[in-house]
Amino acid sequence: MSPTRSTDDFSGLGLAPKLLATLDRLRFTTPTPIQLQAIPVAISGKDLIGIAQTGTGKTLAFGLPMLQRLAQVKGRGLIILPTRELAIQVDEMLHQIGRPLGLRTAVLIGGQSAKSQEQALRRQPHIIVVTPGRLLDHLEQGTVRLNDISILVLDEADRMLDMGFAPQLNRILAKVPKQRQTMLFSATMPEDIVRIATKHMHLPLRVEVAPPGTAAAKVTHEVFVVEKSQKTSLLTKLLGEYRGSVLAFTRTKHGAKKVTQALKHAGYNVAELHSNRSLGQRRDALEGFKTGKYRVLVATDIAARGIDVTGIELVVNVDLPATPDDYIHRIGRTARAGRAGHAISFATPDQGRDLRAIERLLQKRLPVSRLPDLPPAPKFEPRPFVGPSARPYGRPAHRRQRRPSNRYRRRWN
Repeated sequence: MSPTRSTDDFSGLGLAPKLLATLDRLRFTTPTPIQLQAIPVAISGKDLIGIAQTGTGKTLAFGLPMLQRLAQVKGRGLIILPTRELAIQVDEMLHQIGRPLGLRTAVLIGGQSAKSQEQALRRQPHIIVVTPGRLLDHLEQGTVRLNDISILVLDEADRMLDMGFAPQLNRILAKVPKQRQTMLFSATMPEDIVRIATKHMHLPLRVEVAPPGTAAAKVTHEVFVVEKSQKTSLLTKLLGEYRGSVLAFTRTKHGAKKVTQALKHAGYNVAELHSNRSLGQRRDALEGFKTGKYRVLVATDIAARGIDVTGIELVVNVDLPATPDDYIHRIGRTARAGRAGHAISFATPDQGRDLRAIERLLQKRLPVSRLPDLPPAPKFEPRPFVGPSARPYGRPAHRRQRRPSNRYRRRWN
């Protein structure tokens, strides 16, 4: 681990004057801890493992050194990320800092026209920003080659492994040159990450700015124990008590859609973000949430990593996450950039074990609040069963009382 530096600006990190001028113009004045430790190591060309939570400025930690080194060495950069939203966000940040340098990029993600991506590749981009699946599509079609990659970045690596991308990553890593610089960024350090580092990196230096399980310093926690049928009523009541923007997490795409529909019915400006939405719908949801068009964003864990939206007042875990680590990533969407934030979680009476697992990771107790008075949940009225003797199946009314034939009995049993 590299020593902690005392500098309070970017000037002592070894960055070129043109990059420093761009940072000054964009009002990036004080490096974050991960930037402070990672940038000097990355500029030297060494392999790097960066352990830091989401929202700590990792994009600049690898983006600035990549831009500077690509001006010095031959080859191109490749950045691999788990989701489309992260890829678009990283590309936008790279263009902010690389526009004065004439930076060209290509973004290869699902949901976009493959033809437009091929056109971007023909323009000889300096950096290619990808998700694993779409990159493999282009490799199989022969529209991209990786034999000139000199700098490789794996961002949110643990998340990619959680999403089942290990086989794709291994296929991609087999296609890039062995003589390259590799930077791997992750919020945690599971065994799968250690294996990748051992097999595909050369004596990597490790920088760690916060141990796993470290939540944002100014986030406060609260838990309500509530029946599943009352979750939407409780969320609606909380939205009346908080005035700022709210990010609500569900475990499933179906749950996100259901909560979104309920909040729309209650009169809230709300959007949903999950993998069943098209790329255009997902971009509209995220941009609308950033600009205030939507006050509430209901999302699955697709929004738990690296989505950069400042000023979120409240994060609500409508469903507890699948793992304690995901709790850290979810609540990391609030209390960003030194601001305060609040995280509320809904737990059903049988989820005590899940709450204790989160508490062990945080090394603190989560305060449980008294459930407020809620309106009764709407009763579900099942649609009446329509059997084979009913009129919709084309049988005359005078025959409706007859016993169904074996053909209908087999159909309905």
